[in-house]
Amino acid sequence: MSKRTTNQPEFITLESAAEMTAGTRITFVPGVQAMYAEALKNICYVKKIKVIRVLHPLMGVDKDTGEDRQKKLYELTSQTSLPTMLHDDQRPRNVWIEQLALAEEIGDADSPKLIPDNFELRSDMFGMCAIVLAEDGLVWNMRILSDNPLARKYGYSENASSKAPQKISEVIGLIDNQLKNQAEKGSPYLVGESISALDIYWATMSMTISPVSLEVMPATHQNQGMLKMFEAISSIPQIENAVSERIKEHQNYILREYCETPAVLGGDLL
Repeated sequence: MSKRTTNQPEFITLESAAEMTAGTRITFVPGVQAMYAEALKNICYVKKIKVIRVLHPLMGVDKDTGEDRQKKLYELTSQTSLPTMLHDDQRPRNVWIEQLALAEEIGDADSPKLIPDNFELRSDMFGMCAIVLAEDGLVWNMRILSDNPLARKYGYSENASSKAPQKISEVIGLIDNQLKNQAEKGSPYLVGESISALDIYWATMSMTISPVSLEVMPATHQNQGMLKMFEAISSIPQIENAVSERIKEHQNYILREYCETPAVLGGDLL
């Protein structure tokens, strides 16, 4: 089957992004829904922030120069993880909680507020965000399910890997229970009565354990392996049994009502 490209976004180089002193720039890998980058893109979409897409340098050594391809990224940010967020002439942001704070600050005045003013709701939101996004959370444990270079970066061991499915299922169960409690209060959202960052982060990250239709997340030449991996993860009994219809309904509602669907990834559509 021939490749086809549609609705192709423009990507600039990291060097160009670093020289800019205005605009919001975020690094991506074209055609790949790297989950933290995809989540940040969705956060910015909800906040009505115009994003300039930057090519995230790939790992490894440049065959022509012999240099580490991520050298410039490391010089700029002292790390190499995806995504990096640059805004105007401010310092780079690489951690999700700092990226969220910046997006909330620079977002359109008419966009939904994603960090609750109420401190009790804020505490609930950030606590649940942490078990999805932070160390030993859902995504962390998803990455150590099998032995590979990325898994080793996240502390892979046979012992840790064997515990990962149960930890993932516990996170899903906690989110499911929260949705149940919220539904009893008449709210379709995870905290309070309006959308929050937690809804966006969870709906995006839950694609790793509950794959969505191609109408939401298109298949590309670049992401087809990742989509197959998500299908395999969702079939692990402990995880499959934990994913309720309530989880799927919330995921579908948030992605379709608040996020850009189908997702625009760049790359080559299958």
